[in-house]
Amino acid sequence: MRSTVYRSPAERARIVAVLGPTNTGKTYLAIERMLGYRTGMIGFPLRLLARENYDRIVRLKGAGAVALVTGEERIIPPAPHWFVCTVEAMPLDREVAFLAVDEIQMAADRERGHVFTDRLLHARGHSETMFLGSETAKALIRKLVPDAEFVARPRFSTLSYTGPKKITRLPRRSAVVAFSAADVYGIAELVRRQRGGAAVVFGALSPRTRNAQVAMYQAGEVDYLVATDAIGMGLNMDIDHVAFAETVKFDGRAMRRLAPAELGQIAGRAGRHMSNGTFGTTAEMGTLEAQTVAAIEEHRFPALPIFHWRNSDLDFSSTHALLASLERRSPLPELVRMREADDHLALAALMRDAEAVALASHPAGVRLLWEVCQIPDFRKTLGDSHVRLVGQIFRFLRGPAGKLPTEWVARQVTRLDNVEGDIDTLLARIAHVRTWTYVSHRPSWLDDAAHWQERTRAVEDKLSDVLHERLMQRFVDRRAAALSRRLRSGDELMAAVTDAGEVLIEGEVAGRLEGFKFVADADLGESGRALLAAANRALRRDIDGRVRKLATAGAAEFAVDAAGALRWRGQAVARLAAGDEALTPQVVPLPGDLLEPRHREAVRQRLAAWFADHVARVLQPLVRLRQAELKGPGRGLAFELVRGLGTLPRARVAEQAAALSKGDRATLRALGVVIGETAVFVPSLKRSDAVALRALLWSVFAGQASLPPPSGSRLSFKPAPDIPMAGYAACGYLPAGSLMVRADRLEKLARTARDLAHRGPFAATPALGLMVGARPDDLADILGALGYRAAVDDAGLRFVRRAAGRRRGRRDGPERGTMPHSPFAELRRLVST
Repeated sequence: MRSTVYRSPAERARIVAVLGPTNTGKTYLAIERMLGYRTGMIGFPLRLLARENYDRIVRLKGAGAVALVTGEERIIPPAPHWFVCTVEAMPLDREVAFLAVDEIQMAADRERGHVFTDRLLHARGHSETMFLGSETAKALIRKLVPDAEFVARPRFSTLSYTGPKKITRLPRRSAVVAFSAADVYGIAELVRRQRGGAAVVFGALSPRTRNAQVAMYQAGEVDYLVATDAIGMGLNMDIDHVAFAETVKFDGRAMRRLAPAELGQIAGRAGRHMSNGTFGTTAEMGTLEAQTVAAIEEHRFPALPIFHWRNSDLDFSSTHALLASLERRSPLPELVRMREADDHLALAALMRDAEAVALASHPAGVRLLWEVCQIPDFRKTLGDSHVRLVGQIFRFLRGPAGKLPTEWVARQVTRLDNVEGDIDTLLARIAHVRTWTYVSHRPSWLDDAAHWQERTRAVEDKLSDVLHERLMQRFVDRRAAALSRRLRSGDELMAAVTDAGEVLIEGEVAGRLEGFKFVADADLGESGRALLAAANRALRRDIDGRVRKLATAGAAEFAVDAAGALRWRGQAVARLAAGDEALTPQVVPLPGDLLEPRHREAVRQRLAAWFADHVARVLQPLVRLRQAELKGPGRGLAFELVRGLGTLPRARVAEQAAALSKGDRATLRALGVVIGETAVFVPSLKRSDAVALRALLWSVFAGQASLPPPSGSRLSFKPAPDIPMAGYAACGYLPAGSLMVRADRLEKLARTARDLAHRGPFAATPALGLMVGARPDDLADILGALGYRAAVDDAGLRFVRRAAGRRRGRRDGPERGTMPHSPFAELRRLVST
């Protein structure tokens, strides 16, 4: 339902577009207009902007008069007059007199543009609608909203170009702009050495951490800010100068040069209200083109050619109908259909899940599936972990209870309530808990949603506060500046990285690169901070080349250790994590400040390919079995055998084994599978390298501590009390009596004992013990586990097959010739003597 009120042309509500550069008071004007009406709503592009302006209105009008609605936060009093929202979260089913959307030029954004375009086309106040943004959107607004009036807002202050400067010579109250976390870290380290510290702002920070860093800068605790283009939208700070350290960024697809309008949006942060501002570049960056400088100074930028669009009239009759309606062509050439929105991709992925499709077999189920697909992935994992999470949530919601299990949600949130780890680890946890904060604001999905809203917000706030402290510890140290100035000789310290990974500063070894993590020498003395910062610069210059070397390295350069660490040239660079199956674990690059997302993905892809090849080589029979075209019981038995990593007790698959046809048995035999009396197993997997890899795969999949792999030559041994039997079975050993016995030898003993028992009672000879590597007393236990009982006759101690059942009418008690209490204990005594 839209908030559009239909009127005659004479009564049509006013639509106005207030356009202009930064620092023109557009937001102030919109809020002033909104508060002049009895009801109103305004949408901002960022959650922190919505919160900032909500707090401002609360101070003016009181908490009972205004609501805050974002994806992760909802504060709605009983009867609010005004709603402050993020653009995505605007409750358009509410009718309001005034409605505004800020930064409307974001309709051209590749990721979120379709939402802004939808608001431009459909969101209306019944008395006045206002769109705020850049002049670059004017032509398209005029085309799409012919009734719109246009109001130009001039900038309150001037913006002038001052050319390049060394970072160490930038004036106080400067912001240095880079476009990756690694570069932001590096520049902040330099500023810390030279000027005592810097605040940092980049997109992956939580709103709370970002606000804390900005507050530190605003309070004058530091005079410099190092940021990405995240400062380009709505962050109002006392910045006098903006210096671009680079003008090229990775946009999720490729490296590209920023358009003049984008540079202008960032540069416009310099100079607030009536104070003039300046912009320039760092000395390493060089100068900006004269045409770009003129465009920024004069606020003249090319008009946007297109807005992104997506059909909002969705068809929920079926999943395929929903997908088709999302992919409907745009009605105008100026509107380009959105192709890669996260919710659309999540839906397409879940439609390949037969179970999810079956659960969305009617319109209500399809609508719920779409709502779940809209859960944001703040982690930006670029993998399928988010899709798996969304799918699991949908399955729970479509289950008998219709809600998420409280214990399951508690486990997910508790796992994130951990303040240990480096900056990247904390960032990842904050991003993940923000997803759960979003989920907690869907009351129908949870029991006691209010509790989970408080819980997730508390975890996010705690992690955010610790992250702010870590950033301060790393980038703010007033004593370091004085030390570094004494060490400087006029030029930056010379640093380099050797092929062996040694980091040299002025010709001296300052540390080494282990994988992609820098390990400094313990004895760096008083010059440690300066030397480490120089080392970091050298490593950042070197990291692209090192990642390329790994991506093209041959198989001989890689290895995996018993703890699941993947090593390149002997150094750990990634680890294994549980995947969908034990045979196919995930590869997770180790955390570190040097690797950017594109580096991590390149490392992950190469190591994943190598490990898949490694598994296929060492465990080839299992891979062949997994790929074999079997049907019915044969397919079920093969599936269980692959899950068990090559060894199963016969009893576990008795039904499948009994139902096998001759053809199935022949096929399995050709694939190297033995179906015995006691076990189903693959004998060729008893090699030491195969056993070690099976132990590792089981440990990773089960989430257990590393399982010490038994030597493939060991026939039996006493199990450790803290290791589950399933772990030993994955290595090819099954329990028999008090021992774990290798499956092929247990099967051989069972066949031999069966043949002997057919001829009558038989003795536990040393030859039988050697068959499984067991002493006589342990052999008695093993034979007992195989179904034989000890008996004494005229020839001495013998074993016979235990009867399947008791004969009718037989009295309870020991049979003639058997020992009444503990036959195996007596056997041990007799055999040992």
